[in-house]
Amino acid sequence: MILELAVIVLAILWVGTLGFVLRYVRQQREWATQQAERDAVRDRRLIELTKRVDHFQRSAVQVGDEVHELRAIIAPLPDKLSALEQRDPSSLSFAQAAKLVGMGATVDELTQSCGLTQAEAQLMSKLHKN
Repeated sequence: MILELAVIVLAILWVGTLGFVLRYVRQQREWATQQAERDAVRDRRLIELTKRVDHFQRSAVQVGDEVHELRAIIAPLPDKLSALEQRDPSSLSFAQAAKLVGMGATVDELTQSCGLTQAEAQLMSKLHKN
């Protein structure tokens, strides 16, 4: 009878242990599933952030290229300004050329009387014609 009682106790312990193990395995699976879901969300977020960083980097490079282009355009401007300031004061100014355009002067007349280039005379004519 003691032997039968020991077998019953051992069987109950074994069933109880098996129940705990199965519950523990099920809980581990649930945790693993939840972790996989969190990992997937994190991975999607990382991909999204990587795309945004790449976009910002491309934009920064584009802005840098445009700044270099602007520097190339602006670099000769001080020399041109100095040349304009040192222009022969005996030649008529742009203001006087504008008055002549208002009076009906042609592009050729502006180039001859004011010492303007053909392009400057055309610009003055277009800007100040009524």
